[in-house]
Amino acid sequence: MNARQHTLSVAGNLGLFVGLSVLLVVLFCLDLCIGAVRFSFADIFSAADPLLRQILLNLRLPKAVTALLAGASLSVSGLLMQTLFRNPLAGPYILGVSSGASLGVAAVVLLGTLLGFAASSWLTIFAAIAGASVVLLLVLAFSYRLKNNVSLLIVGMMFGSIAGALVNLLQNFANPDALKLFIVWTLGSLSSVGWTQMQILLPVCLLGMLLSVVLLKPLNGLLLGENYARSLGVNIARTRRLIVLATGLLAGSITAFCGPIAFVGVAVPHMARGLFRTSNHRITLPASALVGANLLLLCDILSSLFTYPLPISTVSALFGAPIIIWIILKK
Repeated sequence: MNARQHTLSVAGNLGLFVGLSVLLVVLFCLDLCIGAVRFSFADIFSAADPLLRQILLNLRLPKAVTALLAGASLSVSGLLMQTLFRNPLAGPYILGVSSGASLGVAAVVLLGTLLGFAASSWLTIFAAIAGASVVLLLVLAFSYRLKNNVSLLIVGMMFGSIAGALVNLLQNFANPDALKLFIVWTLGSLSSVGWTQMQILLPVCLLGMLLSVVLLKPLNGLLLGENYARSLGVNIARTRRLIVLATGLLAGSITAFCGPIAFVGVAVPHMARGLFRTSNHRITLPASALVGANLLLLCDILSSLFTYPLPISTVSALFGAPIIIWIILKK
C-alpha cells in the first residue's frame, strides 16, 4: 500500500468512526425518548415535570447505558473468541459462561420455591455471577493443561452442555410459576439494571475492555496462526488465559445482569470487519464495540415501540440470525 492509499484508508476509517459515534449519540437520545411515555429531544435536557424527570433519570437512562455496555461488551468478547478459535461462528457464550449463569439462576429460582424462599433480584444476579464464575474458573484451570485451542473449545462446550443438562433437570421438578420466572430471565432484559446495579456492572465491563485493549498485539499475531504469533514473542498459553478471562468478565457480567442476549457477539464482529475492510484488531476492536452498542440501542428502540416491550434477545436475533446465515452461505 503506497502513502496515498494509506492516507485515504486512515481518512476513511476515521470518517466511519465519527459516523458511528454520531449515530450512537442519536440512537442513545432516541432510546431515552421512546417508550410507554414519549419524550421529545427538548424534554431530555429540560424535563420540568418531576414525574417525567423520574422516568428519564431512573428508568430510561440506566436502560440506555446498559444497552450501550451490553452491545459493546458482547461484541468485543465475540471478537476475542473468533480470533482465539479462528472460527467465524464462535461467540461470547461458546465456553459455557452463559450456561453457567443460567444454572446459577435456575438453582435459586427453581429450587427456591421448593425450599420455601423467593429469589430477589440481587440473589438472582449473584447466583448468575457465581454460576458463570465457576464455569470460567474451570475453563481457565483446564487451559493450563490443554495445549491447543480446539481442545479448550471442546471442554468449554462440554461444560456448557453439563450446565444445560442440570438446568433441564431443575426445570423438570419446578412448579409453573417458578418456571415462568426463569424463562422470562432467559429472554433477556435491559430494564433490570438500575443505578445501584450499575455500580458493579460498569467497572467489571470496563476492566474486561481494558484487558482486551492490552491484548491487541497478541490478537493480531494470532490472526496468522499460533506459530507466527510465537515468532513475534507472544506467550500463547498466557494470551489464551487472558482472552478467556476478558471474555468471562464481559459476557459473564452482562449475562448476570441482563440475561442471555442472542447473536450480538457472533454477528457484530463480522459487521465491523465488513465496514472497515480489515482484520486489524486496533481497528476492529473499537469498531466492534461501537457497532455493537449501536445495534443493541437500535434493538431496544424497536422493542420499546410495542405496547408490551419485546424481549431484547428476540429483537437482536432478528438482526443477528440473517447475518449468521449469510456468513455460512459465504464461507
